[in-house]
Amino acid sequence: MASRPEVQAPPEIFYNDVEARKYTSSSRIIEIQAKLSERALELLALPDDGVPRLLLDIGCGSGLSGETISENGHMWIGLDISPSMLDIALEREAEGDLLLGDMGQGLGLRPGVVDGAISISAVQWLCNADKSSHEPRLRLKAFFGSLYRCLARGARAVFQVYPESIAQRELILSSAMRAGFAGGVVVDFPHSSKSRKEYLVLTCGPPSVGTAVPKGKGEDGESSSDDSSGDEDNQTVSVSDRHRPRKKQKLNRRGKGREWVMKKKEQMRRKGNVVPPDSKYTARKRKSRF
Repeated sequence: MASRPEVQAPPEIFYNDVEARKYTSSSRIIEIQAKLSERALELLALPDDGVPRLLLDIGCGSGLSGETISENGHMWIGLDISPSMLDIALEREAEGDLLLGDMGQGLGLRPGVVDGAISISAVQWLCNADKSSHEPRLRLKAFFGSLYRCLARGARAVFQVYPESIAQRELILSSAMRAGFAGGVVVDFPHSSKSRKEYLVLTCGPPSVGTAVPKGKGEDGESSSDDSSGDEDNQTVSVSDRHRPRKKQKLNRRGKGREWVMKKKEQMRRKGNVVPPDSKYTARKRKSRF
């Protein structure tokens, strides 16, 4: 089994001229990319009113996902870190506007201008530290924070991801939640090792009835509502979990005794602070009528 691309080299190096051209010329990859993009647009749940929307394609590569966006009648902006991929997108006369940039450094877009965002197999790259200055948590924070700002209120973002582990999935999801997104993970074909696909479906804004996470597809291609499996990975992740009430601290009804007060006074003395001398009245409880 071939090693995952993101652990072999940084994306701008891995997708050089040769690899970028090989990727774009593969009929199998083109077909897979089209299916994933169609599913991402479906989960984006844009209004069916015939009005073109401005979408952001993060990790757009050579524009394969952008073609699906254009076919659905929308405008798009593509961002990618690989110059070779963007060169091929220009050769293929991609209809979207192309930007060369690192999503881990944030998106340089004006606030509230984007109606939705999709990403196919790109966000998990942020979980790898390709340079000594790279910290995955900080890069995810910069990415999701800037994405939240540039999305219109109530807009959705759908990311198809291949997390390497449960910890990596949780890192991506928790970073999105901290940025202010509501949503969760949608898993298509959860019981198939070959067809299983994960989508991070996020909504710009706090959780509400309208931000409910869609159901994943089952083996028959229809929405799956089977939650009988005990496998936690195969179930939709609810965002409301991050609003759990905090545990109440146990109250010590006896209060702070003489031993605690003496210990604190000694600590203050060691720090050079002026502390009243100890006496028989130290830490003695006053009467209520005092």
